[in-house]
Amino acid sequence: MEETRQDNARQAALDYHEFPKPGKLEIRATKPLANGRDLSRAYSPGVAEACLEIKADPATASRYTSRGNLVAVVSNGTAVLGLGNIGALASKPVMEGKAVLFKKFANIDCFDIEVNESDPYKLADIVCALEPTFGAINLEDIKSPDCFIVEQICRERMKIPVFHDDQHGTAIVVGAAATNALHVAGKKFADIKVVSTGGGAAGIACLNMLLKLGVKRENVWLCDLAGLVYAGRTDQMTEQKAAFAQGSTPKTLAEVIVGADLFLGLSGPGVLTPEMVQSMTRQPIVFALANPTPEILPDAVRAVVPDAIMATGRSDFPNQVNNVLCFPFIFRGALDVGATTINAEMELACIEGIAALARATTSAEAAAAYSGEKLSFGADYLIPKPFDPRLIGVVASAVAKAAMETGVATRPIADIEAYREKLDGSVFKSALIMRPVFEAAAQVTRRIIFAEGEDERVLRAANAMLEETTDKPILIGRPEVIANRCERAGLPIRPDKDFEIINPESDHRYRDYWGSYHELMARQGVTPDIARAVMRTNSTAIAAVGVHRGDADSMICGTFGQYLWHLGYVRQILAREGRSPQGALSLMILEDGPLFIADTQINPVPSPEQIAQSAIGAARHARRFGVVPKVALCSHSNFGNLDSDSGRRVRAAMEILDAREVDFEYEGEMSADAALDPELRTRIFPNARLHGPANILVFGYTDAASTARNMLKFKAGGLEVGPILMGMGNLAHIVTPSITARGLLNIAALAGTPVGHYG
Repeated sequence: MEETRQDNARQAALDYHEFPKPGKLEIRATKPLANGRDLSRAYSPGVAEACLEIKADPATASRYTSRGNLVAVVSNGTAVLGLGNIGALASKPVMEGKAVLFKKFANIDCFDIEVNESDPYKLADIVCALEPTFGAINLEDIKSPDCFIVEQICRERMKIPVFHDDQHGTAIVVGAAATNALHVAGKKFADIKVVSTGGGAAGIACLNMLLKLGVKRENVWLCDLAGLVYAGRTDQMTEQKAAFAQGSTPKTLAEVIVGADLFLGLSGPGVLTPEMVQSMTRQPIVFALANPTPEILPDAVRAVVPDAIMATGRSDFPNQVNNVLCFPFIFRGALDVGATTINAEMELACIEGIAALARATTSAEAAAAYSGEKLSFGADYLIPKPFDPRLIGVVASAVAKAAMETGVATRPIADIEAYREKLDGSVFKSALIMRPVFEAAAQVTRRIIFAEGEDERVLRAANAMLEETTDKPILIGRPEVIANRCERAGLPIRPDKDFEIINPESDHRYRDYWGSYHELMARQGVTPDIARAVMRTNSTAIAAVGVHRGDADSMICGTFGQYLWHLGYVRQILAREGRSPQGALSLMILEDGPLFIADTQINPVPSPEQIAQSAIGAARHARRFGVVPKVALCSHSNFGNLDSDSGRRVRAAMEILDAREVDFEYEGEMSADAALDPELRTRIFPNARLHGPANILVFGYTDAASTARNMLKFKAGGLEVGPILMGMGNLAHIVTPSITARGLLNIAALAGTPVGHYG
């Protein structure tokens, strides 16, 4: 059975690399090349202009070429993963994989370069000769001690960052994990005894990093296959090992590990025994990082010392020491400031950023990527997960700041906070466009009721509200359930301590709430008994009554169930004093910018008046995001060429807008392609009053609007903000079941802004 499973896994891995096309990388053009004009700019004669600019000022290469965002992953294949010296060609899948990680996690372009050269001095010459092509060099899988030689020569001769990830990447992640492990154990670097196995590149680099963090050299004991590294030893010695010599007599690992606080293993399986772990100090820290089989398995450690703090190099155990936590982001920060090197201060900044992020509340995105795992800071969660999207903003900005402070940045960044926000915007697509909304919401404090308060997405959104906004969440749900789910999700917030609870099963306001509901609905067949039952069971109705009574300023519902069902209760209770649902507006964040779509939910076949109201409301809301509204009223018909139902209603809506003399650009009726393509629109209707592409599409049917929204989400990678319920004075918003925790936070920010702020 196990053999079959391994065969299947092997074949799956091979298929992954072969199909749909061989390898894991391809090259794509970033500029159009569709006609002779494009060709003349991309190549001859236009390319000469860029060449001359770079000749005059080499620094402009980062403006006119990809060099400023291009990294080389260079290897000779002499020390590949756990495979050893397999040669340059066989190492290529690993190097391609490294390039993919650069792109995925930090949007850095990368070429993998495999070199048939075993002489470290010749290899260094080759790497140095690549400097005109690349903005930075990542050395990978070069055997020790050759890697030290290659890196030293390259760093001395090259004016771009050179980083040997096997050394420094491992050291940085180990440093972050050790920082937090000592935090958990209540110890300090200056006081601990460290015992390490493995004197290779990674092991030596980790020990040097621990010294930078405060470990005293006299408290470091290094062992390898020949035992303790001591003064005068000649067997299997290197200059790098000799720097950590202890004493002058041979000793075994079992002898030196007695009383150790931290074991650092970068050697091989079975090196550490349970008996050795027992001989260590209280709550020992065991970093068994050999791959694929660690020096000792976590279960064996916990069997003898239950409170031991463990880390491995494997993803199937807690605390995986994975270099992907580091290298994409340290290069991102270094490239963005034009750093000439990666120095110790930048590495320490990287450590501080990674460690601090683990101690913060886990992001909803990371929790979703690692569903089922408890991601709260402690012995089993010392470092963040690789798919935590906050890494790029935290780590890269810290590295960039350190580069500037130490004088190695050639292109300093004026506003480091704005830079961090830009980085966050590259992974949190909504971050940049939502900024003016969050800024507006911060001007006041509003109380927001979440109808489905037991949902984990809601709990994460509430936690984020408390951390990032001035608004106050109110959750409808059972306190014990909410508390348990907060605990399970690793969230620090608790009911009635950090936020208010409305408990449908037992709340002192129950009599007031059902009384209010009955008063509102008595002439619509709602008896006192029905009112009491609704206020015990229907969280949407409870939330709406809470807003009606002034216990909250706005409500959010819809994480489960059908939109129109929720809308029914919002209408019953809150559609008063001139308020009525006019339409649902979805903001779709696309690669080329924002696009608003209405009405996606409310009016299946909207009247001309309803279409006009949706256009007015959409324009008003677009301005909240800093977008100048350009409204297209969409139909199958183009400017009267079809006598269709939607065409007639849209034309009538145009007349209504004309009569009201609204203050935004609009045009219709037109098809969606005419709305988005100004050239096509001009050919069809040269005198159109809309300039440029539309950024608001108002459709004549909800079917069309909803279909457009969903197609953009699933085929174009669009991120939705919304739906935004227009016409209700910001008292209520109804989301859809696919919404994420961040989506809820975005809606909460919209709900957290008084209507008076945006008209």
